[in-house]
Amino acid sequence: MNDADAPAEKSLNLLFPLPYRVFGLLGLGILAWATNLHGLDKLGVDTVSALDLRTEGVHLRGPLISHRPAGYSQVVAANLYTSAYRVFIGYTVIWFLSWTTYRLATDGDAMLVDAYGYIPGVTALLILALLICPYNIFWKFERSKFTQAARRCFFSSSTSPVCFSDVVFADIGTSFAKVLGDVWLSLCMLMPGNTLLMPPSQEGWMRWVLPTIMSLPYIARFRQCVIEYNHPHNESRRPLFNAIKYATAFPVIFLSAAQRLVVEDLRREKGDVIFQESWHGEHQLFRLWLLVVVVNSIYSFWWDVTNDWGLDLFKMESPPKPQEKRLPRSLVLPHLHSGTPLMRRDSQETLVQEPLRIPPLEDPPNHRRTHPFGLRPVLIFPLPVYPLLIFLNLILRMTWSIKLSSHLHTTSEGSVASLWLEVAELIRRWLWVFLRVEWEVIRKTQGGDPKIRYDDGLEYEMAHDTPESISQSDL
Repeated sequence: MNDADAPAEKSLNLLFPLPYRVFGLLGLGILAWATNLHGLDKLGVDTVSALDLRTEGVHLRGPLISHRPAGYSQVVAANLYTSAYRVFIGYTVIWFLSWTTYRLATDGDAMLVDAYGYIPGVTALLILALLICPYNIFWKFERSKFTQAARRCFFSSSTSPVCFSDVVFADIGTSFAKVLGDVWLSLCMLMPGNTLLMPPSQEGWMRWVLPTIMSLPYIARFRQCVIEYNHPHNESRRPLFNAIKYATAFPVIFLSAAQRLVVEDLRREKGDVIFQESWHGEHQLFRLWLLVVVVNSIYSFWWDVTNDWGLDLFKMESPPKPQEKRLPRSLVLPHLHSGTPLMRRDSQETLVQEPLRIPPLEDPPNHRRTHPFGLRPVLIFPLPVYPLLIFLNLILRMTWSIKLSSHLHTTSEGSVASLWLEVAELIRRWLWVFLRVEWEVIRKTQGGDPKIRYDDGLEYEMAHDTPESISQSDL
């Protein structure tokens, strides 16, 4: 750590120690999800159908325009993001009161930090107890949905299709990989004999616990891709290539943990001066780690733009399939561009079914390109949003792959730069969700039939919801 950074490091660890930074980042994640739901609804997207937001087992959603009571989707969507806002406010009140109590007790005195270290510990136990509380208090419905989604990501049947909401949930989890690592470090810092002012050293087998915990979201997402690939009706290799993308994160994480071996080898050659260097290019293990960082960053960026967002920027041209040569189907959507709602509503808040034709997902062969270079024919957001997000995604993808490397921050966990990189990754994921859901909505709409299209691109028959089948729990 640079000497010039030492005051900032000490100040941040003293005033805002790692456990409270974890609390804050988790709260930011809740707020991001609430604004994702709110923003998509304001854009006219039926978030309930688009995200397959039923979580009692695998429930197949209806089409974007379905035979539901007037205003059903709007009421459910409004209830979803309103509840998410309430959870965020309640959660923030808890950890903010805890942090205020901690600050008043320590009064900026480094000698008192560990004496009152039990305060963040008790706060963490309280939040965990509320999360798993079986009683109908403190947003039980929302808590149950969260725990059910997490359980499905790791323990769902290998023969059941993967809901799109679970795909988004697991992808968001990968952006919290470093935060999960911070949870482990916070627990270690709260153990007797350790201090909140700096993370403890990870020796022996303990050095592998941190990378294993950081790998959990990638394991969940990798598992989903394998399930999709092995599904009996799957005829695409896309889930396999997607699984490879998540697999490239594991070498980044574990080779980072192995960099301590690099330091030990070079210390025997150069002495203690090696601790003042951050570049060890002469060591093969260091070069291998750097290579997997580059591979993971480039592959992830390419997949985001081409597959998750459906943009044409890096797509390889392929001959059109026979079924792609037919004319575009009549769709129940108004024109999609520059923020125009995906579905219009009339003054009585009922859905207006207005059959209009929109461009197909790909330009017909031997025709001039009908959309801006690198994008696609159907766009919901204003045109400048797409190149801006592509650029931001590239920059933050590169930095986030490095951020997965625990050896770069275990000795300076309180750095302001480290905190802001984590915040930047959460913002990147927040923006990613908008374009990811936009592309999924376009894919479902282009399908046209009353079927559900999961992330593997397959379609499954679904049952329409009728007024009699709508229960109070759905609302």
